[in-house]
Amino acid sequence: MISVLFTECNSQEPADNDFQKRRENMVFTQIKARGVHDKKVLDAMLKVERHRFVPEEYIEEAYEDHPLPVGEGQTISQPYIVAYMTEVLDLDKASRVLEVGTGSGYQAAVLAEICDSVYSIEIFSSLADKAKKTLESLNYTNVFIKTGDGYKGWKEHSPFDAIIVTCAPSHIPDPLQEQLAEGGRMIIPVGEHYSQELVLLEKVNGKLKQKYVLPVRFVPMIDEKGTKY
Repeated sequence: MISVLFTECNSQEPADNDFQKRRENMVFTQIKARGVHDKKVLDAMLKVERHRFVPEEYIEEAYEDHPLPVGEGQTISQPYIVAYMTEVLDLDKASRVLEVGTGSGYQAAVLAEICDSVYSIEIFSSLADKAKKTLESLNYTNVFIKTGDGYKGWKEHSPFDAIIVTCAPSHIPDPLQEQLAEGGRMIIPVGEHYSQELVLLEKVNGKLKQKYVLPVRFVPMIDEKGTKY
C-alpha cells in the first residue's frame, strides 16, 4: 500500500520537470539567443507556464517556436514574439498596460509578472471567460478582462503607460492613440492578412512617433460582426 501511494504522489513530477526544462530551452534558444535581453522579460517567460494556456491537444507543442490555435480562429502567439513585444514596451512595476486581444491569456500573464496592472479586451466571450478562469486559477490578481471591441480601447481606465495589440487592423485605431499616456509606448501589427509590420509608437509632447520594427503575421482585428478593421 505504501509503495502504491509513493508512486502516485510522484507520478506528476517527471511531466512538471519536463515542462520546466522545455520552458528553459525555449527562453535560452528561441528568445535570448535572438536578442531579447531584458531580465524582467526573460524571468517572466521562464516563470509563466505556457502549457497552461494551450488546448490539451496541443500541450506537447506548448514550448515550440510557433503559434498555436486556441479556438474561435485565434492563436497564442509565438514565444519569441510575445517576449519581443513585451521588451519593446519598456515596462516597470508601476506600468498600467492595455492589451487588445486576450486570446488564451498567456500574454497577459507575462505582462502581469512585470507591471502593475493589465487591462485586457477580447472580442470573443468564450475566450475571455476561459482566459479569466485560467488566470484566476494561477492567482493573477492584477489582470482585468472584459469582452468587447478592442478597437475602442478601454477609455474609463485610460491613459495607459503601454498598449499592446495582438491582432492586426489595417490602420492604427484613433481611440488607442488617444488612450496612450504621454511618454507611453504602443506596439501593434498593422496591415493586411499576408503583409503586416509591427509598429512601435511613442507619445512625445502629445504627438506619436512611429517606427516599423518587424514583419509579422497576426489574426485580423475584427468588430462584433466579424468585420475586419
